Amino acid sequence: MALEDAAKDVDGAFTRRTLKGMSSEATYAGATSFLRRRYSKDLGGVDLAITGIPFDCATTNRPGARLGPRALREASALQVYDAPYGWDVNPMCDLAMVDYGDLAFDYGKVADVPAQIEAHIAEILAADVAVLTLGGDHSISHPVLRAHAGKWGPLSLLQFDAHSDTWVDDDVTRIDHGTMFYKAVKEGVVVPARSAQLGIRTVNEDTLGVHIIDAPEIHAARADEIAARVKGIIGDNPVYVSFDIDALDPAFAPGTGTPVSGGLSSAQALAILRALKGINIVGMDVVEVSPPYDPSGATAIAGAHVAMELLCLWASRRRARR
Repeated sequence: MALEDAAKDVDGAFTRRTLKGMSSEATYAGATSFLRRRYSKDLGGVDLAITGIPFDCATTNRPGARLGPRALREASALQVYDAPYGWDVNPMCDLAMVDYGDLAFDYGKVADVPAQIEAHIAEILAADVAVLTLGGDHSISHPVLRAHAGKWGPLSLLQFDAHSDTWVDDDVTRIDHGTMFYKAVKEGVVVPARSAQLGIRTVNEDTLGVHIIDAPEIHAARADEIAARVKGIIGDNPVYVSFDIDALDPAFAPGTGTPVSGGLSSAQALAILRALKGINIVGMDVVEVSPPYDPSGATAIAGAHVAMELLCLWASRRRARR
């Protein structure tokens, strides 16, 4: 959609005539779908759907990530005027995308939510549509991973995070944003030897065989060096990329539940993601944005930019397959 055509639309989240194209709506007005895509449950002709999981009942510190999907959508409006910097793809023009809305669940029946998340994502994947998931706390990644493994088989996990989230937890009934990847490895959903965690800066002695590239290592190296290491680990295995916003230092992302000093800068994270071009990405999420602790909106802005980089990774890989 040309800008002059987009300008004729009001509230393109509802009235957009095509699933591709930029937008010229004012950032401060209109319905805040992600990247001003059309809200739709119709997946016909769609390449990728964005969906929110507004769940934060598994947090160990500060809540508020249930408001993350809404904040990420609002922040994404800042990116719809220009093609993404540093890429030769533009997801807004190259991909037919819709905003699939949020998963609805009963907040009083927390134990039922993981199965509902898995079914929600599996329904989208069954239509041969890829998914960008907006959290929510990090526990949501476990059922989302399960759904992707149901389509693609055991996955490589590429995780940006301050915490490994692999602390021991053999109680299958527990829902915890710090133990879900322990369970994913134990279930065979994630292949640890082909997985990597970037930005770690908290202690967990048992890595379960997952490769750790901690924050000090990233600070001491170039982005392309880190990306080369990651590519050597995951190879061409199908990879799910999970970006916990607390991978960033609190100076760049204060609005999160468990901030840890010494993290990545926004520039470092984006540079690494761009250097990962070519990985076999099949799924992705951005989680743990907590707007109550984000008074300037900087965290949501960073998260929305990370989400765009993930879309670029997927769009680039899709182009290479053709």
